[in-house]
Amino acid sequence: MTHRQDDDEILAAARAGFLEEADELLAQFEQCLLGLESDPQDAEIINAAFRAAHTIKGTAGLFGCDAVVGFTHEVETLLEAVRAGRLAVDEPLIAVLLQSRDQMERLLDEVRAGRADTPDAGLEAVSRDLGGQLRALLGLAPAPAAAADATAVGDGMAADPGRRGAWQISLRLRLDALRNGLDPLSFIRYLATLGTIEQLATLDERVPALDALDAEDCHLGFEIRFTSESADQAAIEQVFEFLADDCELTVLAPDAAPARWDTLLTQRCGDDAQARTRLLALWTAQGVQLPLRDAAPAVAAATPVDDRTPADTPAAELPAAAPQIERRAAEAGERRRNEPERRAGAKDRRGDDARFLRVSADKLDRLIDLIGELVIAGSGAQLVAQREASPAFLEAAQRIHDLVQEARDGALSLRMVPIGETFARFQRVVRDVSKGLGKEVELEITGGDTELDKSMVEAIADPLMHLVRNSLDHGIESAEDRAAAGKSPRGRLALNAYHESGLIVIEVSDDGRGLPRERILAKAIERGLVEADQPLSDAEVNQLIFAPGFSTAEKVTDLSGRGVGMDVVKRNIDSLRGQIHIASTPGAGTTMQIRLPLTLAIIDGFLTTVGETHYVVPLEGVVECIETPPACKADDGRLSGCFDLRGEVLPYVDLRRAFRQDGERPARQSMLLVRTPTGKVGLLVDRLLGEHQTVLKPLGRVFQHLPGIAGSTVLGSGEVALVLDLPSLVAHASVSHAALRRSQATARRAAA
Repeated sequence: MTHRQDDDEILAAARAGFLEEADELLAQFEQCLLGLESDPQDAEIINAAFRAAHTIKGTAGLFGCDAVVGFTHEVETLLEAVRAGRLAVDEPLIAVLLQSRDQMERLLDEVRAGRADTPDAGLEAVSRDLGGQLRALLGLAPAPAAAADATAVGDGMAADPGRRGAWQISLRLRLDALRNGLDPLSFIRYLATLGTIEQLATLDERVPALDALDAEDCHLGFEIRFTSESADQAAIEQVFEFLADDCELTVLAPDAAPARWDTLLTQRCGDDAQARTRLLALWTAQGVQLPLRDAAPAVAAATPVDDRTPADTPAAELPAAAPQIERRAAEAGERRRNEPERRAGAKDRRGDDARFLRVSADKLDRLIDLIGELVIAGSGAQLVAQREASPAFLEAAQRIHDLVQEARDGALSLRMVPIGETFARFQRVVRDVSKGLGKEVELEITGGDTELDKSMVEAIADPLMHLVRNSLDHGIESAEDRAAAGKSPRGRLALNAYHESGLIVIEVSDDGRGLPRERILAKAIERGLVEADQPLSDAEVNQLIFAPGFSTAEKVTDLSGRGVGMDVVKRNIDSLRGQIHIASTPGAGTTMQIRLPLTLAIIDGFLTTVGETHYVVPLEGVVECIETPPACKADDGRLSGCFDLRGEVLPYVDLRRAFRQDGERPARQSMLLVRTPTGKVGLLVDRLLGEHQTVLKPLGRVFQHLPGIAGSTVLGSGEVALVLDLPSLVAHASVSHAALRRSQATARRAAA
């Protein structure tokens, strides 16, 4: 039972790996199809699309996913015609292939859900319909049975009537096949999905004695009799495509001429009479009646046999029955002639592949959590060392601190992924949405190699999706409107990412009509969000679109107009400790800028105290530390104000007032100057304790909506410190200060 469970676990893990790889291949397939729209003649893109589909089909066949294999074979057949130049790439072809890609994904989802053995009737109908469209593009009816009515194989070499229409597959594996990670049995199993293996013989005469056997060497060969109602020579050869460099393969058609059989015999056995006799006997046992060469002088005389393989035979001397096989055989011969170079390259590739390892995201998250606890424990060790005042202890604690910091940076780098993978998803979105709206839009992607924490990438995908769709629907005008405004009929949507001051900045910009300030302001006044006589800057007006339920759309569409979305975008970005800002120019376009921290797990911070409470400021936002300016020393109850720093007037926030902490102020306070999206701001604190590695802990549900607080952390002493959210803190202080000024003004007017 244990052995069976182990096998099931191994199979389940392999299936999960297949599905994960299939998702990556589908993404690659989609990118290739979108690339073909802009460059239909790019042979490399066509080949990449074909390889992606072929790999999905081949691997699905190993796991018995017949629905995936059958449908993907239709896609592969169409792509083969494109590769061969028999079919031109145009918009209808790309549209059907993109629909087919989505169908492949749905079929794989059925496999993932464990419903592959009980396929959905509606899904099967979609596969049949799309398959018909793919065949219609080829201008072909369903393929007839593959030579099922053949009456003879050749003069004097007739196949057994019980084996009419059977292909002969002669396969000899090379020594490195197993060493290169190839499993011959998996290819044979996949072959069985295309037809019926009538006879299979495993040849082991090349296996050496046990004392000379290297377990990593492959000495096997196979002779296979195969029948199929639909598979042609190309389809059979494609089964073994990944083995091409590690085997010698010959496929003989049911109507192969005697010369082909005799050439194969010589190729396999040379002049070894015993080997020839054994192979002829094997073929006869498999149902092929072939005379011995010595017993058939006419055949031998008519067809001179030399040591050349079919790959080395001039094309003019080969039978015309299977030109594709001969072309592929010629390519195989060229590969064999370049064997030393190929082997060297294979070793290099194996070295590259060995540098990558798939790791479960849960295991990685667990590692990050452990590193975080190690950071806290290291801080505790440093505090004890300082308290003991032992030089040796302090030196050891510092060494541990340095190593923990290196381990922290290394662990965090494991979760960093390029944001370009997320950006690439929007190529399909832009294509489909723009065509649905009747607009021409070009997507530009820059900064795709900018790295971000994987958890952040996943969390930012939905907000980006809404911003992109909003730009397509509201921002970019129709071709007619753009032409009337003197613009190019083709709109531009750009995604850009870059690092700045320890943050990642993501921009979604378009060259559309821009935000309608007057309409936004009128809608905000109508809903009571602002006063009619309240002066607002352009930036403040733009921020109004993030109010819940706010919409200026004149009609509801499938994309927008319901007032749901932009508030969710801002809420999601706020939850990531990020900010979103809008810059818009009427008639020229809009840029949505998102600023996010690089990671949500562990950050470098600056530790301060106010009263008995510890506060951590993200280190990337700290500019400098200064003495408290004279203008900030007066304890007049002000939450915020301004001070002069070397001729520059800057605002400040009194943290003691902001968080309503009682108690006497110390005789000497300090000012921490920080950078926010709106500029530099001073934070008035009691004490500065210096840099501190901070492990972010989420706040409880009761405290999640506190303004100015991003989270908490545990200090080495076991005390809890609060991590400040600078943009939220400054915004809260500004609003509170403005409300106080309004209430004071109201009180003065009432008194007057």
